[in-house]
Amino acid sequence: MTEYFIPAGAGESEYVEKRSQFLGHVRPVESEEEARAFIAEMKKVHYDARHNCSCYLLRGGVERYADDGEPQGTAGLPMLEVFRREGVTNLVCVVTRYFGGVLLGAGGLFRAYSKAAKDALDAAGVAVVRRWVETEFSCSYAAAERLKLECASFDGVVTDTRYAADVTLKVLVPEEKAGAFAARIRDLSAGAVEVKSVGESFRAVRVK
Repeated sequence: MTEYFIPAGAGESEYVEKRSQFLGHVRPVESEEEARAFIAEMKKVHYDARHNCSCYLLRGGVERYADDGEPQGTAGLPMLEVFRREGVTNLVCVVTRYFGGVLLGAGGLFRAYSKAAKDALDAAGVAVVRRWVETEFSCSYAAAERLKLECASFDGVVTDTRYAADVTLKVLVPEEKAGAFAARIRDLSAGAVEVKSVGESFRAVRVK
């Protein structure tokens, strides 16, 4: 099974520490060329900042970081470690620092750059890229919320809910869990609800 996590979109953050302003920028990318182009763009936009520190990591193991004038190991590497820890890939991050006149020390810089990177990722959200089975089923209004919880327990994602005489749910379910999910819904409903498979797709779906 192929599964990996990426930013769900663009993310921005702002953090102030002892008058220094840290602006975090996260973007999903597919190549080093895209990553380097975004870093260059941010340096152009924030040309008047003291530092534009950066990192990127791609599937396959490519990882790069730059401290851009900050003491070695206090900016780019802590940012990179945030994304390693979160288990995300195919992203670029630039943290821009507008210096506020107060030195933060190595520990202060480490914490500030880490926070700016993590806050930008939180703003972007995280998506999982994998193969999904697209399913659909109808149930009573009384059962709907319980069955939605069952979807989540199988790592499913509800993509659409339609309300009529019954409630119809469209749910993406991880490929390897689709059979067990359908059986579980059938058992819970004593056979009254049948999960139909309406297609498959390999794509990114936001999970947080």
